Amino acid sequence: MMPKKEQRALLILERLKARYPEPETHLDHQTPWDLLVATVLAAQCTDERVNKVTPELFRRWPGPAELATAPQEELEEVVHSTGFFRNKAKNLIAAAGRVMSVYGGEVPRTMAELVTLPGLARKTANVVLWGGFGINEGMAVDTHVKRIAFRLGLTGSGDPVQVEKDLLPLFPEAEWGNVNHRMVWFGRHVCDARKPDCDHCEMLDICPRCGVGPAACHAACDVACASEAKAKRPRTPRKKSTK
Repeated sequence: MMPKKEQRALLILERLKARYPEPETHLDHQTPWDLLVATVLAAQCTDERVNKVTPELFRRWPGPAELATAPQEELEEVVHSTGFFRNKAKNLIAAAGRVMSVYGGEVPRTMAELVTLPGLARKTANVVLWGGFGINEGMAVDTHVKRIAFRLGLTGSGDPVQVEKDLLPLFPEAEWGNVNHRMVWFGRHVCDARKPDCDHCEMLDICPRCGVGPAACHAACDVACASEAKAKRPRTPRKKSTK
């Protein structure tokens, strides 16, 4: 019998801890500002690519004071390979300027303040708060976390904000930041978007496999599965009026 969602979440956490006892971000950084910059660049880009770009970026502009006055075209050249380079360069320069003018050159330590920085939404802010300061104010929901939470029946939503709301009550607050890191690693190593390795997955006996293949889903994700099935159901052609 499938465990209830609350019980399942704690079992998932236990097994993720066993697989990844010391989780951490794959983004290379030394300071909260480094992490902020790297996380902004990581949008729609791999951590590996970002880690190849940031050494040169930080060599030229070590901190927010230097980046705030960087010529945008030069920054665009450095971050070009991360994609969306114009917006990323523009936002990073503007964020650096705000950090200098409003926060005295220090990266702010609250969600409310971080999301006022150009280019930072709630997900990025959560990464910076936990990775930079050890503060758990929420849980960063990226594509891996969203996918795995849905497949494991922990949420029925595809909206990152709602997924975060669904996940937070299921895990101890002290674990929120590390749940993100562990799910990201798990998504890369096991629960792949296209080909999840279910046969070798330690979650197999407690996973409802929502949205994975033709297998029937359990009660934990009835709503999510019903919604997905409805979206895929072919529409019945309307009968033409004879009038």
